[in-house]
Amino acid sequence: MTGETNLQALLATLHPVLRDGEYVCVLWPHGRPLDPEIQALVREAEGLAVVLPREAADGLGLPYDFVGAWITLQVHSELDAIGLTAAVGKALTDARISCNVLAGLHHDHLLVPVADAPRALEVLHELSAASLNQPKPELVLRNGTPADRDRILALTAEAFAVSPVTGLAVEGEPLEVDMLRRLFDCAEYLPEFSVVAELAGEVVGHVISTRGWAGDYGLLGLGPIGVTPRLQRHGIGTALMKDTIARANAAGEGGIALLGSPEYYARFGFVPAASFGVLPPDESWGEKFQLLPLALWPGGVHGTFRYAAPLAG
Repeated sequence: MTGETNLQALLATLHPVLRDGEYVCVLWPHGRPLDPEIQALVREAEGLAVVLPREAADGLGLPYDFVGAWITLQVHSELDAIGLTAAVGKALTDARISCNVLAGLHHDHLLVPVADAPRALEVLHELSAASLNQPKPELVLRNGTPADRDRILALTAEAFAVSPVTGLAVEGEPLEVDMLRRLFDCAEYLPEFSVVAELAGEVVGHVISTRGWAGDYGLLGLGPIGVTPRLQRHGIGTALMKDTIARANAAGEGGIALLGSPEYYARFGFVPAASFGVLPPDESWGEKFQLLPLALWPGGVHGTFRYAAPLAG
């Protein structure tokens, strides 16, 4: 069967499929008989490099550094086809996903970091759709409803499965899930500031702001904000932040306070809250406790910020 060489046709019919399991590349011990679990190999000056399931490498006691997920592009490409590897590599590079390409006789195979596999599939599907001039699904921002809450809590569990503080996997349910659950039921809950991001009918992001105070002056306390992991760094968090700010201005709010990365939130106009006389509930937060004064910021506001009850502990 003759393979495809036309780049447009190749991209339109990528059909990426994720194999089960995790895969590693190791240097095969000289003189050892080849193992049937080996999936790919190449002879290099340094020796025989092989790709095999991680479990097999562990069982054989072979060291490795990179652990990858294996994606097969099911389109049948000819070996002399031009541009496919470049187009796929650029799309993944733009999404900040590293990729190792294995060219087979009939198909190309990609090894990407395990954690990036869902996002890599999304990128490849988008690349394929774009080649057909199919529009990307529109991101819809809307008020969250009680019917959304199970999906929002599930999304939050995924978004915070790795701690933003330690960078380590969280054991059990992330604290943010119970925090959000209690915010939905507290007296300071503001329904118009529970905002859902929806893509093709799927809830892919959420942000909540609840009533807080500096002295007697009411402010919004923003957080938590979460985006489904495969779509992080894809503009959804930015869209949720901009929408919240627009809603707050339209509602006549004076300011928004939050705890987060100064480098990230500065792009939206947040500054250290203490510079406006609003002090963090915990002194150790320092400049990570930030404030965005809105159009109706009155000035002269002073005091330690008080979050909604579920966040105040």
